[in-house]
Amino acid sequence: MNPISSFPMKARRHIRYVLTDIDDTLTIKCRLPAVVFAAMEDLQRAGIRVVPITGRPAGWCDHIARMWPVDGLVGENGAFYFRYDSREKKMIRRYWKSMEERRADRARLDIIREKILSRVPGCAVAADQAYREGDLAIDFCEDVPALPMPSVEAVKAIFEANGATAKISSIHVNGWFGDYDKLSMSRLMFEEEFNLDMDAVSEQVVFCGDSPNDSPMFGFFPHSVGVANVRAFEAQLTAPPTWVTQAEGGLGFAEMVKVLLDR
Repeated sequence: MNPISSFPMKARRHIRYVLTDIDDTLTIKCRLPAVVFAAMEDLQRAGIRVVPITGRPAGWCDHIARMWPVDGLVGENGAFYFRYDSREKKMIRRYWKSMEERRADRARLDIIREKILSRVPGCAVAADQAYREGDLAIDFCEDVPALPMPSVEAVKAIFEANGATAKISSIHVNGWFGDYDKLSMSRLMFEEEFNLDMDAVSEQVVFCGDSPNDSPMFGFFPHSVGVANVRAFEAQLTAPPTWVTQAEGGLGFAEMVKVLLDR
């Protein structure tokens, strides 16, 4: 991982899209600093589209799409994308699975939930679970005392043993049924909303993240960036980011934006 300051000037000038995780990438110590909003607004003023790519739930994503300075977002690790059309005053919601499929998945996830809670002491269903439509989030450090990594891995293993896909973020283990992830839904959003082939424009995109569930994005985009706290997960990253900031969380995101716009 190279320091963000070494991001080539020529490459900076071609960036047109910034995709970013939220938790511990835009936030720091569970809070969203003002510099993050300012940085997103600076990007939009420079003609760069901003798209959060998050594991957070549909209920939060509806709010973010409406209220934040963003051009849409992918939520629940790829279960959907939302984009608010301010001209038409209409929320565009695109799900990977139908409502009927999501309902069937919920019943299966409820069974897995009970297995996890009974087998892994100290974990809990995430506080934002009530607002989720496609996955089950198990909290291992957000609102519970931090669990050791073997316990976190045990949660992931239970999901997988029951046929679910599971990813570890900086705060949750998310599990779902389906072959989608952050990258596959990002591709779909680019195709359907921006009329772009993501492969063709990958050099125009920066992805910023902080944890193992960001690895597919780190691996795909040549100009991937990790905020400094990504180093805590370095051993678990199947693909590391190309660049890394000096600052952590949202302060690192703002640092990255400053570098990108210094062109």
